[in-house]
Amino acid sequence: MGRFMGKIHVLLKKEEIEQEKIAGKIAVVFDVLLATTTITSILANGAREVIPVLNGEEARNTAAALEGNSFVLIGEYEGKTIEGFLDPGPSMLKEHVWGKTAILSTTNGTVAIRNSASAKAVYAASFLNAKTVAAQLKSEHSEETLILICSGSSGQFCVEDFLGAGYLIELLTLGSTWDLTDSALAAKLFYSSLKSQKTEILSASRVGKMLSQYGFAEEIAYAAQTDVYDVLPILKNRSLKRFKQIP
Repeated sequence: MGRFMGKIHVLLKKEEIEQEKIAGKIAVVFDVLLATTTITSILANGAREVIPVLNGEEARNTAAALEGNSFVLIGEYEGKTIEGFLDPGPSMLKEHVWGKTAILSTTNGTVAIRNSASAKAVYAASFLNAKTVAAQLKSEHSEETLILICSGSSGQFCVEDFLGAGYLIELLTLGSTWDLTDSALAAKLFYSSLKSQKTEILSASRVGKMLSQYGFAEEIAYAAQTDVYDVLPILKNRSLKRFKQIP
């Protein structure tokens, strides 16, 4: 450990992101159901990169500059798949992404990532890759301020993102000392007291119930898996790639 103690803060929804306040800090974005889970999964399954966009129109404009068979369009708006796009369910996308650029549009997670671009570094985190994210934060950013951003859903707090942030904080504080704000402490305590009920909490959440209603219940179980991928998605030039990926 260095001379300075790193600090961890949690934002409860993407609407709390203030560009000037996150500048120079390390942003870690959670959208457990489903954007950051999807990003982690499709990079692990061979996508070259994920381009997070704000909406379907921007996705189509981005695709127009790429070769026809080099990309896939993935997206939802307010829970419904965008017409002509693939569902953003991570378990269903595995066989569609190898070697492709994935252009991803979601209501919350991709917007949170884009709105965090003024940070010194932006990582995408989920239960699937939290251990890998924690290892990077400990080794590279142990004396910096981490802003863990819960994307939330259309301006509302989401319990599953808070649970994910709590898990990452638990991993970070194992054997390391960090200065936790009250929001970070609350997330850590929340996770440590409820970790055995992770899947049930995801299913009972507002977004979880919506996914079940739309027939995507299996995506909840997929998103609740812990540390199955050694993947660290980092934002560079508006594109998320695997950190230390071979070009």
